[in-house]
Amino acid sequence: MKVILGSASPRRSEILKQAGIDFEVIVSDCEEVIARSLPDEIVSELSMQKAEDVWDKAVRKYGSEVDELLVLGADTIVALDKTVYGKPKDKDDAVRMLKSLSGKTHQVYTGVTVITSAKRFSFVSCTDVIVYDVDDDDIRAYVDSGEPMDKAGAYAIQGGFAKFIKEIHGEYNNVVGFPIARLMHELKLTGTVM
Repeated sequence: MKVILGSASPRRSEILKQAGIDFEVIVSDCEEVIARSLPDEIVSELSMQKAEDVWDKAVRKYGSEVDELLVLGADTIVALDKTVYGKPKDKDDAVRMLKSLSGKTHQVYTGVTVITSAKRFSFVSCTDVIVYDVDDDDIRAYVDSGEPMDKAGAYAIQGGFAKFIKEIHGEYNNVVGFPIARLMHELKLTGTVM
């Protein structure tokens, strides 16, 4: 099976490599259209849009080998109460997000869609993340490092923000951006070979 990751995220690529999965990347460039408002529905919808776009590109690229293709699409967001946090627009937005997450428990949702010639399915993984109280100077220093600018919720649990994480409940790799253990479980449940 030829596995195709529909994401330019280096973190998602790293997680798949660590799991020993051989894959190639084809990036989705579809316009993301959000018709839903609940976090789990948003990531499910966006992962499906990305996977369908990449599936179409992969079919054009591989044509006769379509029965040997497996496409993975994913999308991750952070949610606190009813507020959804994507990637920050600028440094001020990143500071605002991190201040709101400080001292609270929030959720990280990742939607994953799998498409093969025989089936397509999606699932959502959710992890609770508890953040210590973080003072304004530490938030500014972290934002000034540049690390949070391309991350949902304006932080990387595997990076400099790790020192502010009190605990998590759920899959760690989900917070990084791809719930690999849940993917492997879902593939087994659905009888999907990778």
